[in-house]
Amino acid sequence: MKKTFVQHSISVWALSLSAALLCSATALAEDHNAVVLLEGAGVQVTDQDVLVETMTIPPEQRKAALSKPETVGQIALNIYTRKVLAADAIKAGAEKDDDTLKALALVREKTFMDYAIVHLDRRNALPAAEAEKQALASYKANSKKYEVAEQVKASHILVKFGDDPKAAKEKAEGILAELKGGANFAELAKAKSDDPGSAARGGDLGLFGRGKMVKPFEDAAFALKNPGDLSDIIESQFGYHVLVLTERKPAGVKPFEEVKDDLIAEVQKGVIDEGRKKEAKRIGDMGKIKLPQVEAFANSQK
Repeated sequence: MKKTFVQHSISVWALSLSAALLCSATALAEDHNAVVLLEGAGVQVTDQDVLVETMTIPPEQRKAALSKPETVGQIALNIYTRKVLAADAIKAGAEKDDDTLKALALVREKTFMDYAIVHLDRRNALPAAEAEKQALASYKANSKKYEVAEQVKASHILVKFGDDPKAAKEKAEGILAELKGGANFAELAKAKSDDPGSAARGGDLGLFGRGKMVKPFEDAAFALKNPGDLSDIIESQFGYHVLVLTERKPAGVKPFEEVKDDLIAEVQKGVIDEGRKKEAKRIGDMGKIKLPQVEAFANSQK
């Protein structure tokens, strides 16, 4: 009972926590260079407040959000509202309220816990050179995982069947004749393709492997040999297509440099997760559940 209950609870803690509160404290410590973004009712909201508020957002999303004035303004307004309400609560005596004091104690405890987690992770993280070495070993040991099948890159012009499939085919044949006469494929796709998504890109469909397109389309695309080769009229359930091959990428293995960053992150995550599990076990082994008291408490809540 002891290990099952305590270690499960602490393992959930160890594997799911963030260091957001610790990061918040660090950012606030640098507040001496803060720029005021919003002010009123005796409250200021600074750029540091906004940075702290967005600490838990994934890096790319955070960067995108913070580059938009309207988003920053909304975040600042949210912080301002919270600060004003908090100030009003303090004036109303919240700092003397038992439930509020308990909640503040819990936040304080969680803050220190996050601090412990951050420093545990830093101690366990591998030096950069060692992490890259292990990443390379993993790459070599699992090379089949990084195999890439043959791919082609093609552009197309689609003519939908509409109400008159015969007329649609004649239109497709006319487009093919224009292309064979030297017309620019991208310009013709933008002007005449019934596929608006690819038409905006000059018909470009990007790289794709087998099994990604409908069969007649796939067969025609992979049958083309050299960049610039045109297909005949291809019929699919979508209508009539004319294709041009723009690139052929043979089967191969992704180079280590292409996957290195992901592999290093994977190695570091594995090491850090293992360190958290060991710490959870160490703490769990020191804990002793008092089963009668637990059962009495549970019964009291029924």
